[in-house]
Amino acid sequence: MSAHELPDWAEGLFEHHRYKTMHGGRGSAKSWTVARWLLIDGAQRPVRTGCFREVQSSIKESVHQLLCDQIAKLNLGGRYAITQTEITNPNGSKFVFSGLAQHTVESIKSFEGLDRAWVEEAQGVTKRSWDVLAPTIRKPDSEIVSTLNPHLETDETYQRLVVKPPTDSWVKQVNWRDNPWFPTVLNQERLDTLERDPDNYANIWEGEPMRVAAGAIYASEVESMYRDGRVRTVPHDPILVVDTVWDLGWNDSMTIGLFQRSASEVRGIGYIEDSHKTLDWYVRELEKLPYRWGKDFIPHDGAARDFKTGKSTEEILRGMDRTVEVLAMTSVEEGIRAARTFFPRAFIDESKCGRLLECLKRYRRIVDKKTGEPMAPLHDEFSHGADMWRYAAQAVERMGSRVKRVAKPANTVSQMPVSGGWMGA
Repeated sequence: MSAHELPDWAEGLFEHHRYKTMHGGRGSAKSWTVARWLLIDGAQRPVRTGCFREVQSSIKESVHQLLCDQIAKLNLGGRYAITQTEITNPNGSKFVFSGLAQHTVESIKSFEGLDRAWVEEAQGVTKRSWDVLAPTIRKPDSEIVSTLNPHLETDETYQRLVVKPPTDSWVKQVNWRDNPWFPTVLNQERLDTLERDPDNYANIWEGEPMRVAAGAIYASEVESMYRDGRVRTVPHDPILVVDTVWDLGWNDSMTIGLFQRSASEVRGIGYIEDSHKTLDWYVRELEKLPYRWGKDFIPHDGAARDFKTGKSTEEILRGMDRTVEVLAMTSVEEGIRAARTFFPRAFIDESKCGRLLECLKRYRRIVDKKTGEPMAPLHDEFSHGADMWRYAAQAVERMGSRVKRVAKPANTVSQMPVSGGWMGA
Protein backbone atom coordinates (compact mmCIF):
# COMPACT_ATOMS: atom_id res chain seq x y z
CA MET A 1 0.00 0.00 0.00
CA SER A 2 1.02 3.60 -0.44
CA ALA A 3 2.58 5.17 2.62
CA HIS A 4 -0.07 7.88 2.69
CA GLU A 5 -3.09 5.61 2.36
CA LEU A 6 -5.72 5.82 5.07
CA PRO A 7 -8.97 3.87 5.49
CA ASP A 8 -12.01 5.31 3.72
CA TRP A 9 -13.68 6.15 7.01
CA ALA A 10 -10.83 8.54 7.87
CA GLU A 11 -12.08 11.24 5.50
CA GLY A 12 -13.93 12.81 8.41
CA LEU A 13 -10.64 13.50 10.14
CA PHE A 14 -9.76 16.11 7.51
CA GLU A 15 -12.95 18.05 8.23
CA HIS A 16 -12.93 20.53 11.08
CA HIS A 17 -14.96 19.59 14.16
CA ARG A 18 -14.53 20.57 17.78
CA TYR A 19 -14.86 16.91 18.80
CA LYS A 20 -13.74 13.91 16.75
CA THR A 21 -14.50 10.58 18.37
CA MET A 22 -13.66 7.11 17.05
CA HIS A 23 -14.97 4.15 19.02
CA GLY A 24 -14.99 0.44 18.32
CA GLY A 25 -13.29 -2.89 18.89
CA ARG A 26 -9.84 -4.31 18.37
CA GLY A 27 -8.14 -4.47 14.99
CA SER A 28 -9.85 -1.37 13.60
CA ALA A 29 -6.61 0.67 13.25
CA LYS A 30 -8.18 3.67 15.00
CA SER A 31 -5.00 4.72 16.80
CA TRP A 32 -2.79 3.90 13.83
CA THR A 33 -4.98 6.06 11.57
CA VAL A 34 -5.14 9.02 13.95
CA ALA A 35 -1.36 8.95 14.46
CA ARG A 36 -0.77 8.94 10.71
CA TRP A 37 -3.28 11.75 10.09
CA LEU A 38 -1.75 13.93 12.81
CA LEU A 39 1.77 13.44 11.42
CA ILE A 40 0.74 14.17 7.83
CA ASP A 41 -1.15 17.30 8.89
CA GLY A 42 1.67 18.40 11.18
CA ALA A 43 4.21 18.07 8.37
CA GLN A 44 2.17 20.40 6.16
CA ARG A 45 1.42 23.16 8.69
CA PRO A 46 2.29 24.07 12.29
CA VAL A 47 0.03 22.15 14.65
CA ARG A 48 0.67 21.74 18.37
CA THR A 49 -0.80 18.47 19.64
CA GLY A 50 -1.11 17.22 23.19
CA CYS A 51 -1.30 13.43 23.48
CA PHE A 52 -3.17 12.47 26.64
CA ARG A 53 -4.42 9.44 28.49
CA GLU A 54 -5.89 9.12 31.95
CA VAL A 55 -2.76 7.72 33.59
CA GLN A 56 0.79 8.10 32.25
CA SER A 57 3.54 7.31 34.71
CA SER A 58 6.19 7.11 31.98
CA ILE A 59 6.59 7.96 28.30
CA LYS A 60 6.32 4.23 27.55
CA GLU A 61 2.65 4.40 28.49
CA SER A 62 1.96 7.12 25.89
CA VAL A 63 1.49 7.05 22.10
CA HIS A 64 5.09 8.29 21.69
CA GLN A 65 6.28 4.94 20.25
CA LEU A 66 3.25 4.66 17.98
CA LEU A 67 4.01 8.08 16.49
CA CYS A 68 7.68 7.14 16.05
CA ASP A 69 6.68 3.96 14.20
CA GLN A 70 4.40 5.92 11.88
CA ILE A 71 7.10 8.53 11.21
CA ALA A 72 9.28 5.70 9.94
CA LYS A 73 6.52 4.16 7.80
CA LEU A 74 5.67 7.56 6.31
CA ASN A 75 9.35 8.30 5.58
CA LEU A 76 9.06 11.49 7.61
CA GLY A 77 12.25 10.97 9.60
CA GLY A 78 13.80 14.01 7.96
CA ARG A 79 10.85 16.19 8.97
CA TYR A 80 10.47 15.29 12.64
CA ALA A 81 12.99 15.41 15.47
CA ILE A 82 12.35 12.82 18.18
CA THR A 83 13.42 13.11 21.81
CA GLN A 84 12.39 11.06 24.82
CA THR A 85 9.73 13.59 25.84
CA GLU A 86 8.48 15.24 22.63
CA ILE A 87 8.39 15.14 18.85
CA THR A 88 8.91 18.37 16.90
CA ASN A 89 8.97 19.68 13.34
CA PRO A 90 10.96 22.77 12.23
CA ASN A 91 7.72 24.29 10.92
CA GLY A 92 6.45 24.64 14.50
CA SER A 93 4.51 21.42 14.87
CA LYS A 94 4.99 19.66 18.18
CA PHE A 95 3.72 16.59 20.03
CA VAL A 96 3.78 16.55 23.84
CA PHE A 97 2.61 13.77 26.18
CA SER A 98 0.91 13.75 29.57
CA GLY A 99 -1.44 11.89 31.88
CA LEU A 100 -4.66 13.64 32.82
CA ALA A 101 -5.11 12.21 36.31
CA GLN A 102 -2.00 14.03 37.55
CA HIS A 103 -3.28 17.49 36.58
CA THR A 104 -5.34 20.09 38.37
CA VAL A 105 -7.12 23.05 36.83
CA GLU A 106 -4.01 25.12 37.56
CA SER A 107 -1.32 22.68 36.41
CA ILE A 108 -2.96 21.95 33.07
CA LYS A 109 -2.87 25.62 32.02
CA SER A 110 0.47 25.02 30.32
CA PHE A 111 -1.48 23.24 27.56
CA GLU A 112 -3.78 26.19 26.74
CA GLY A 113 -1.83 26.91 23.55
CA LEU A 114 -2.50 23.51 21.98
CA ASP A 115 -4.29 23.26 18.66
CA ARG A 116 -5.35 19.67 19.30
CA ALA A 117 -5.71 17.19 22.08
CA TRP A 118 -5.55 13.51 21.23
CA VAL A 119 -6.99 11.39 24.04
CA GLU A 120 -5.99 7.76 23.55
CA GLU A 121 -7.72 4.92 25.44
CA ALA A 122 -10.31 7.51 26.29
CA GLN A 123 -12.71 4.94 27.73
CA GLY A 124 -10.82 5.25 31.01
CA VAL A 125 -10.91 9.04 31.30
CA THR A 126 -12.89 10.24 34.30
CA LYS A 127 -15.41 13.05 34.54
CA ARG A 128 -12.94 15.07 36.58
CA SER A 129 -10.29 14.77 33.88
CA TRP A 130 -12.69 15.77 31.12
CA ASP A 131 -13.85 18.74 33.15
CA VAL A 132 -10.21 19.81 33.52
CA LEU A 133 -9.09 19.15 29.93
CA ALA A 134 -11.99 20.33 27.75
CA PRO A 135 -11.99 24.01 28.85
CA THR A 136 -8.19 24.10 28.55
CA ILE A 137 -8.19 23.34 24.81
CA ARG A 138 -9.54 26.78 23.97
CA LYS A 139 -7.74 28.18 20.92
CA PRO A 140 -9.98 29.18 17.99
CA ASP A 141 -10.64 26.10 15.80
CA SER A 142 -9.01 23.79 18.36
CA GLU A 143 -10.03 20.13 18.34
CA ILE A 144 -10.36 17.29 20.84
CA VAL A 145 -9.75 13.91 19.20
CA SER A 146 -10.59 10.71 21.10
CA THR A 147 -10.01 7.05 20.36
CA LEU A 148 -11.60 4.43 22.58
CA ASN A 149 -12.57 0.81 22.91
CA PRO A 150 -15.76 1.10 25.00
CA HIS A 151 -15.87 -0.63 28.35
CA LEU A 152 -19.16 -0.06 30.21
CA GLU A 153 -22.12 1.72 28.65
CA THR A 154 -22.32 3.96 31.73
CA ASP A 155 -18.67 5.11 31.55
CA GLU A 156 -18.21 8.87 31.52
CA THR A 157 -16.46 9.05 28.15
CA TYR A 158 -18.95 6.82 26.34
CA GLN A 159 -21.90 8.78 27.66
CA ARG A 160 -20.24 12.16 27.08
CA LEU A 161 -18.85 11.63 23.57
CA VAL A 162 -20.90 8.83 22.00
CA VAL A 163 -24.34 8.62 23.59
CA LYS A 164 -24.85 12.37 24.01
CA PRO A 165 -22.05 13.96 21.97
CA PRO A 166 -21.30 17.68 22.34
CA THR A 167 -22.16 20.28 19.72
CA ASP A 168 -20.00 20.06 16.57
CA SER A 169 -19.03 16.41 16.96
CA TRP A 170 -17.95 13.84 14.39
CA VAL A 171 -18.55 10.40 15.88
CA LYS A 172 -17.50 7.27 14.03
CA GLN A 173 -17.79 3.63 15.05
CA VAL A 174 -14.88 1.70 13.56
CA ASN A 175 -14.36 -2.05 13.78
CA TRP A 176 -12.14 -4.76 12.30
CA ARG A 177 -14.17 -4.97 9.08
CA ASP A 178 -13.48 -1.26 8.46
CA ASN A 179 -9.74 -1.91 8.36
CA PRO A 180 -8.76 -2.79 4.77
CA TRP A 181 -5.43 -4.12 6.06
CA PHE A 182 -6.86 -6.28 8.85
CA PRO A 183 -4.22 -9.01 9.21
CA THR A 184 -4.93 -12.71 8.92
CA VAL A 185 -3.39 -13.43 12.31
CA LEU A 186 -5.81 -11.03 14.02
CA ASN A 187 -8.74 -12.47 12.14
CA GLN A 188 -7.89 -15.88 13.55
CA GLU A 189 -7.74 -14.32 17.03
CA ARG A 190 -11.17 -12.82 16.42
CA LEU A 191 -12.63 -16.18 15.36
CA ASP A 192 -11.04 -17.91 18.35
CA THR A 193 -12.59 -15.33 20.68
CA LEU A 194 -16.00 -15.89 19.12
CA GLU A 195 -15.72 -19.60 19.88
CA ARG A 196 -13.95 -19.40 23.24
CA ASP A 197 -15.58 -16.33 24.80
CA PRO A 198 -18.82 -15.49 22.99
CA ASP A 199 -20.14 -13.43 25.91
CA ASN A 200 -17.32 -10.88 25.55
CA TYR A 201 -16.83 -11.09 21.79
CA ALA A 202 -19.13 -8.17 20.99
CA ASN A 203 -17.20 -5.88 23.31
CA ILE A 204 -13.71 -7.00 22.29
CA TRP A 205 -14.13 -7.13 18.52
CA GLU A 206 -17.35 -5.25 17.69
CA GLY A 207 -16.85 -2.38 20.11
CA GLU A 208 -20.19 -2.80 21.85
CA PRO A 209 -20.13 -1.48 25.43
CA MET A 210 -20.75 -3.95 28.22
CA ARG A 211 -23.49 -3.61 30.77
CA VAL A 212 -21.38 -5.23 33.51
CA ALA A 213 -17.61 -5.07 33.90
CA ALA A 214 -15.68 -8.13 32.73
CA GLY A 215 -14.66 -10.18 35.74
CA ALA A 216 -17.14 -8.48 38.08
CA ILE A 217 -17.99 -10.65 41.08
CA TYR A 218 -21.72 -10.29 40.45
CA ALA A 219 -21.58 -10.19 36.64
CA SER A 220 -24.06 -13.00 35.97
CA GLU A 221 -26.42 -11.91 38.74
CA VAL A 222 -26.63 -8.32 37.49
CA GLU A 223 -27.08 -9.46 33.88
CA SER A 224 -29.95 -11.69 35.02
CA MET A 225 -31.62 -8.74 36.74
CA TYR A 226 -31.56 -6.76 33.50
CA ARG A 227 -32.77 -9.70 31.40
CA ASP A 228 -35.63 -10.36 33.82
CA GLY A 229 -36.69 -6.70 33.86
CA ARG A 230 -35.92 -6.29 37.55
CA VAL A 231 -33.91 -3.11 36.98
CA ARG A 232 -36.61 -0.55 36.30
CA THR A 233 -38.69 2.14 37.99
CA VAL A 234 -39.63 0.77 41.41
CA PRO A 235 -42.28 2.91 43.11
CA HIS A 236 -42.50 3.32 46.86
CA ASP A 237 -45.37 1.34 48.38
CA PRO A 238 -46.97 3.46 51.15
CA ILE A 239 -48.37 0.34 52.82
CA LEU A 240 -44.91 -1.10 53.49
CA VAL A 241 -42.27 0.15 55.89
CA VAL A 242 -38.88 1.19 54.53
CA ASP A 243 -35.81 -0.48 56.04
CA THR A 244 -32.32 0.89 55.66
CA VAL A 245 -29.02 -0.97 55.43
CA TRP A 246 -25.78 0.86 56.25
CA ASP A 247 -22.11 0.39 55.42
CA LEU A 248 -20.32 2.75 57.78
CA GLY A 249 -17.53 5.11 56.80
CA TRP A 250 -16.06 8.55 57.28
CA ASN A 251 -13.02 9.03 55.04
CA ASP A 252 -14.28 6.10 52.97
CA SER A 253 -17.80 6.32 51.63
CA MET A 254 -20.83 5.77 53.82
CA THR A 255 -23.53 3.93 51.89
CA ILE A 256 -27.18 3.45 52.81
CA GLY A 257 -29.69 1.37 50.87
CA LEU A 258 -33.44 1.86 51.22
CA PHE A 259 -35.50 -1.33 50.89
CA GLN A 260 -39.10 -2.51 51.06
CA ARG A 261 -39.94 -6.18 51.47
CA SER A 262 -43.21 -7.77 50.41
CA ALA A 263 -43.28 -11.53 51.01
CA SER A 264 -40.26 -12.91 49.11
CA GLU A 265 -39.82 -9.79 46.95
CA VAL A 266 -37.38 -7.04 47.99
CA ARG A 267 -37.41 -3.61 46.34
CA GLY A 268 -34.45 -1.25 46.33
CA ILE A 269 -36.06 2.20 46.21
CA GLY A 270 -33.21 4.51 47.19
CA TYR A 271 -29.50 4.85 47.81
CA ILE A 272 -27.21 7.22 49.70
CA GLU A 273 -23.45 7.54 49.26
CA ASP A 274 -21.11 10.23 50.56
CA SER A 275 -18.27 10.84 52.98
CA HIS A 276 -17.31 13.21 55.81
CA LYS A 277 -20.92 13.68 56.95
CA THR A 278 -22.24 13.20 60.48
CA LEU A 279 -24.91 10.66 61.41
CA ASP A 280 -27.45 13.37 62.14
CA TRP A 281 -27.04 14.65 58.58
CA TYR A 282 -28.01 11.26 57.19
CA VAL A 283 -30.94 10.92 59.53
CA ARG A 284 -32.22 14.38 58.54
CA GLU A 285 -31.98 13.41 54.86
CA LEU A 286 -33.86 10.19 55.50
CA GLU A 287 -36.58 11.85 57.51
CA LYS A 288 -37.26 14.36 54.78
CA LEU A 289 -38.87 11.47 52.92
CA PRO A 290 -42.56 10.67 53.54
CA TYR A 291 -41.82 7.06 54.49
CA ARG A 292 -42.82 4.88 57.42
CA TRP A 293 -39.52 3.65 58.74
CA GLY A 294 -38.73 0.12 59.78
CA LYS A 295 -35.27 -0.82 61.01
CA ASP A 296 -31.80 0.53 60.39
CA PHE A 297 -29.52 -2.48 59.87
CA ILE A 298 -25.88 -1.69 60.60
CA PRO A 299 -22.77 -3.93 60.46
CA HIS A 300 -21.23 -5.49 63.55
CA ASP A 301 -18.70 -2.66 64.00
CA GLY A 302 -21.60 -0.26 64.53
CA ALA A 303 -21.81 -1.57 68.11
CA ALA A 304 -18.23 -0.58 68.91
CA ARG A 305 -17.76 2.65 70.83
CA ASP A 306 -15.58 5.35 69.32
CA PHE A 307 -12.71 6.18 71.66
CA LYS A 308 -13.06 9.91 70.89
CA THR A 309 -16.79 10.18 71.59
CA GLY A 310 -17.41 7.24 73.91
CA LYS A 311 -20.50 6.30 71.89
CA SER A 312 -21.24 3.72 69.21
CA THR A 313 -23.12 4.25 65.96
CA GLU A 314 -25.88 2.08 67.39
CA GLU A 315 -26.23 4.32 70.46
CA ILE A 316 -26.19 7.53 68.43
CA LEU A 317 -28.89 6.32 66.03
CA ARG A 318 -31.06 5.07 68.89
CA GLY A 319 -30.69 8.49 70.48
CA MET A 320 -32.25 9.94 67.34
CA ASP A 321 -35.26 7.62 67.73
CA ARG A 322 -34.11 5.19 65.04
CA THR A 323 -34.81 1.48 65.51
CA VAL A 324 -31.45 -0.21 65.06
CA GLU A 325 -30.39 -3.82 64.59
CA VAL A 326 -26.72 -4.74 64.60
CA LEU A 327 -25.86 -7.53 62.18
CA ALA A 328 -23.66 -10.42 63.22
CA MET A 329 -20.07 -10.50 62.04
CA THR A 330 -19.53 -12.67 58.94
CA SER A 331 -16.67 -13.13 56.50
CA VAL A 332 -16.65 -11.27 53.21
CA GLU A 333 -16.83 -14.52 51.25
CA GLU A 334 -19.79 -15.71 53.29
CA GLY A 335 -21.46 -12.38 52.60
CA ILE A 336 -20.82 -12.69 48.87
CA ARG A 337 -22.46 -16.13 48.85
CA ALA A 338 -25.48 -14.70 50.66
CA ALA A 339 -25.63 -11.79 48.22
CA ARG A 340 -25.80 -14.19 45.27
CA THR A 341 -28.96 -15.73 46.72
CA PHE A 342 -30.38 -12.25 47.37
CA PHE A 343 -30.22 -11.08 43.75
CA PRO A 344 -33.04 -13.27 42.32
CA ARG A 345 -35.61 -11.79 44.68
CA ALA A 346 -34.52 -8.15 44.30
CA PHE A 347 -35.89 -5.32 42.17
CA ILE A 348 -33.78 -2.15 41.90
CA ASP A 349 -34.92 1.33 40.88
CA GLU A 350 -32.75 2.20 37.88
CA SER A 351 -32.79 5.95 38.54
CA LYS A 352 -32.77 6.29 42.31
CA CYS A 353 -30.26 3.46 42.77
CA GLY A 354 -28.08 4.19 39.74
CA ARG A 355 -24.92 4.52 41.81
CA LEU A 356 -25.63 1.24 43.60
CA LEU A 357 -25.99 -0.50 40.25
CA GLU A 358 -22.62 0.90 39.17
CA CYS A 359 -21.04 -0.53 42.32
CA LEU A 360 -22.54 -3.96 41.72
CA LYS A 361 -21.47 -3.89 38.06
CA ARG A 362 -17.87 -2.99 38.93
CA TYR A 363 -17.22 -4.92 42.15
CA ARG A 364 -14.28 -7.18 41.37
CA ARG A 365 -11.39 -9.08 42.87
CA ILE A 366 -7.70 -8.28 43.06
CA VAL A 367 -5.88 -10.36 40.45
CA ASP A 368 -2.40 -11.66 41.25
CA LYS A 369 -0.04 -10.15 38.68
CA LYS A 370 2.15 -13.23 38.57
CA THR A 371 -0.38 -16.05 38.56
CA GLY A 372 -3.46 -14.27 37.19
CA GLU A 373 -5.50 -15.84 39.99
CA PRO A 374 -8.37 -13.87 41.55
CA MET A 375 -7.88 -13.00 45.21
CA ALA A 376 -9.83 -10.95 47.75
CA PRO A 377 -12.32 -8.29 46.59
CA LEU A 378 -10.71 -5.01 45.63
CA HIS A 379 -11.25 -2.14 48.07
CA ASP A 380 -12.04 0.82 45.82
CA GLU A 381 -14.75 3.40 45.16
CA PHE A 382 -17.23 0.68 44.16
CA SER A 383 -16.72 -1.70 47.06
CA HIS A 384 -18.72 0.29 49.61
CA GLY A 385 -22.02 -0.03 47.76
CA ALA A 386 -21.31 -3.72 47.23
CA ASP A 387 -20.56 -4.13 50.94
CA MET A 388 -23.92 -2.58 51.76
CA TRP A 389 -25.55 -5.10 49.41
CA ARG A 390 -23.89 -7.95 51.34
CA TYR A 391 -25.35 -6.60 54.56
CA ALA A 392 -28.78 -6.30 52.92
CA ALA A 393 -28.59 -10.00 52.01
CA GLN A 394 -27.80 -10.75 55.63
CA ALA A 395 -30.72 -8.64 56.88
CA VAL A 396 -33.38 -9.53 54.33
CA GLU A 397 -35.30 -12.08 56.39
CA ARG A 398 -35.77 -9.49 59.14
CA MET A 399 -36.90 -6.69 56.84
CA GLY A 400 -40.50 -5.56 56.62
CA SER A 401 -41.54 -5.67 60.27
CA ARG A 402 -43.66 -2.77 61.42
CA VAL A 403 -42.05 -0.66 64.12
CA LYS A 404 -44.05 1.21 66.71
CA ARG A 405 -42.46 4.61 67.25
CA VAL A 406 -42.85 7.04 70.10
CA ALA A 407 -42.70 10.81 69.86
CA LYS A 408 -39.11 12.00 69.63
CA PRO A 409 -37.97 14.32 72.43
CA ALA A 410 -36.77 17.73 71.38
CA ASN A 411 -33.07 18.43 70.83
CA THR A 412 -31.95 14.80 70.55
CA VAL A 413 -30.02 15.13 67.31
CA SER A 414 -26.37 14.28 67.84
CA GLN A 415 -23.43 15.69 65.96
CA MET A 416 -21.36 12.50 66.22
CA PRO A 417 -19.40 11.98 63.00
CA VAL A 418 -19.67 8.92 60.80
CA SER A 419 -19.69 9.47 56.94
CA GLY A 420 -22.18 9.59 54.01
CA GLY A 421 -24.14 11.37 51.13
CA TRP A 422 -27.34 11.51 49.09
CA MET A 423 -27.31 9.83 45.67
CA GLY A 424 -30.92 9.84 44.59
CA ALA A 425 -33.20 8.24 47.17
